[in-house]
Amino acid sequence: MAVGEVVTVRVDLAMIHDSGGPRRVAPLLAELGTGLHNPDQVVLISDHYVPGDSDEGRQILRFTRDWAEREEVVFHDSQGICHIVLPQQGHLRPGMFVVGGDSHSCTGGAMGAYMFGVGATDMAGVLATGETWIKVPGTIMLEWQGVLADGVGAKDMMLHTCGLIGMDGGEYQAIEYSGDTITRLPIQERMTLANMAAELGAQAGLIAPDKVTTEFLAAIAAHDSNHYSRSLELPDAAELCTDTDAELLRHHRLDASALQPQVAAPHSPANAMPVSDCGNTAVDVAYIGACTGAKYHDMQAAARVLGKRRIAPGVRMMLAPASLQDQQLAAADGTLQTLQDAGAQLLPSACGICAGYGADRLAADTVCISSTARNFKGRMGDPASQVWLGSPMTVAASALTGRISDPREFLATVQ
Repeated sequence: MAVGEVVTVRVDLAMIHDSGGPRRVAPLLAELGTGLHNPDQVVLISDHYVPGDSDEGRQILRFTRDWAEREEVVFHDSQGICHIVLPQQGHLRPGMFVVGGDSHSCTGGAMGAYMFGVGATDMAGVLATGETWIKVPGTIMLEWQGVLADGVGAKDMMLHTCGLIGMDGGEYQAIEYSGDTITRLPIQERMTLANMAAELGAQAGLIAPDKVTTEFLAAIAAHDSNHYSRSLELPDAAELCTDTDAELLRHHRLDASALQPQVAAPHSPANAMPVSDCGNTAVDVAYIGACTGAKYHDMQAAARVLGKRRIAPGVRMMLAPASLQDQQLAAADGTLQTLQDAGAQLLPSACGICAGYGADRLAADTVCISSTARNFKGRMGDPASQVWLGSPMTVAASALTGRISDPREFLATVQ
């Protein structure tokens, strides 16, 4: 295959969720007069309309559950956000070719899988035939070298990159993250990088599998969650890396050691700047949520900043863990208690207001600092709300002061 060539590819796995899944693809499949090509290669996850706190939500969840039972597909019901549940349940392996019915499906690249999002029409074609077409992408290399300072993480890396190359900088190609900074990151930080390749306008965000990847997969197998894994002959993970002489479309070299905590002003992730440059911006809401910002590692990081402190009067801090598994881990080690003792309100493990769902959407004139991936106008509530993006640590620090704040100030004096 050559870059730019259009090819037909066998799909190893298709992931759909309650919002863009059965209610969208079922009518298309009925019109085609076909069923599922292979139900064993479909994973359905309910996360957008969970917990079903409206008549519409309850109806959609009921339709989703009925379809899952009728079609006999693997179904994870109300277990968390699809991009986190899918790898946690052992569905992804290095070398797989996977499509998902959501723009942040590129999260799977953290496992060394080529995974990207498609719309309902393309997904119906995948479900009916087991194949899809793709224009072979070129590779844009984001090479990070150096050690991140305490208080700086993957979210800061991505906001900085959004500001540097813009939301079209990915050119709908494959972005690969490399360098010694990447090899030191834990798997959930890598998920944040792969996830936000979507904010760069890339098709996929890839990280070459290594010891961190294999240890993550081994831990899944050890906990007997591996029974959902597909019995595929996959290439050796050690071979899934870019050739040293590969021709790249772009090669960006970035210094992790010089990076400061970042925030992005409304209404774009590309409006990125060091947190020190945002002025004395007061916040009403601090939101730790989404596949980008409420994983177990994210909650741990926020709890480190909070310590035994309480959030500022007048600030509402909301916490929507990315998955039930992550919530349970946070509960087991005291992380969740730290967050709640500080004043965090626990919400369901679901997409929630990140995607504009549920009863907690932002009201007009609300200023929010959020760990989500996007701050588009009106996405999290009223179009007159203002959403700033930051890392979970920056969100926690801002909740403590009532204004957008540098988390490093609190890490130096953890109580």
